[in-house]
Amino acid sequence: MTRLGGLVLLALGVTASAVVFESRPLGVVGVGLVVAVALAGAWSAGVRGPATVEFAAAPSPATEGDHVRLRAEGRRTSRVLVGSAFVHARLGRLGDVECRLRGHGRSAVGELHLGRLPRGRFEVSSPRLVLGDHLGLATVVTPLGDPGVAVVVHPRLVELDRLFSEVGRQGADGRRLLLRRPAGFDFHSVREYEQGESLRRVHWPTTARRGQLMVKELDDAPRDAVVVLLDCDPRGAVGAAPESSFDTAVRAAGSVLRVYSARGRRATLLATGAGATPHSVCSLGGDFRAALDALAAVEPDAPHGLARALASQETAAGRAGELVVVSATLDAASLEAVLASATRRLVSLVWIDAPSYAGRPTQALPGLLRLASSGVPVAVVRRGAGLAEALDASLYVPGVAARA
Repeated sequence: MTRLGGLVLLALGVTASAVVFESRPLGVVGVGLVVAVALAGAWSAGVRGPATVEFAAAPSPATEGDHVRLRAEGRRTSRVLVGSAFVHARLGRLGDVECRLRGHGRSAVGELHLGRLPRGRFEVSSPRLVLGDHLGLATVVTPLGDPGVAVVVHPRLVELDRLFSEVGRQGADGRRLLLRRPAGFDFHSVREYEQGESLRRVHWPTTARRGQLMVKELDDAPRDAVVVLLDCDPRGAVGAAPESSFDTAVRAAGSVLRVYSARGRRATLLATGAGATPHSVCSLGGDFRAALDALAAVEPDAPHGLARALASQETAAGRAGELVVVSATLDAASLEAVLASATRRLVSLVWIDAPSYAGRPTQALPGLLRLASSGVPVAVVRRGAGLAEALDASLYVPGVAARA
């Protein structure tokens, strides 16, 4: 029962009691309540009408640790004055929030202090405008359409001069890599020869088999492209945000991506999470901002393991000239997939020590030692250790797979 409905019943009860007991004081009270109910009903009818609320977050986008504010501005078509105005909405996983609006006439503004938020994308949904009269007798709730606004909090990245993978890099056979083809073409398929094409493109084995000229179809496969692969396996997500192992992995992936972007080198961010799409970055401009938006929204919800993403040659990871893997899981299948990738391209690994984020002692993983002995640079990030110290080349010791 609403507050106004209860007041109607009270007015009727007091008026009936005044008639039964022939009490003038009760009659005066009953009449006053009836008048109050009538006025509240008239106010409710007059205040109803179309309304809109616009939301804006500041700063936008925010970074982990920033004090975030959400501004709401409401507008009504009705000219009836209100005693109070509140906006209720749901803000992603932060839950329900309430913001009081202050103003005169048909517009009012309010600001909600959200505090220091963790990384994430918090959609504003199910907003509604709650208006109250001056006596607190009636309340009118106006549902609003979803504004399509989100509070975006980017991961806090670390500054890196050089990456750990740039010191003493070795090939898969243990020898130092001096030269790697920066660009070229990959064989894709064959097709019939067309008049005027160079005979250098003829694929002679297929030509001999079919008895007609067949030429090679080539795909442009630039070898200078870098793919930063973020493993979103939920098994590697330990601890609570913003100090979880997965949040650390996100910061590491973003920091590595920024190094390549600052150099103008073409890089692609690829996450294994559900619904994640590749984001190509060539500079620190708008494309890098889009990659940060993707990192803000990514969750540890990968439908499959790291090995599957590495095994597919159709993905950006499978075709990259250089691959940086950021992961907190390294099972047997993933280890073999990383080693197999290292035979075809430059590969490095940022391994997040997830057990340390649960307060458990760190155990030596033979897989990390095997990667290091195969020439794959490995940086280990543990809870309490600085991310920059783990990733920066000036502090990296080649051949050491784990360090605090």
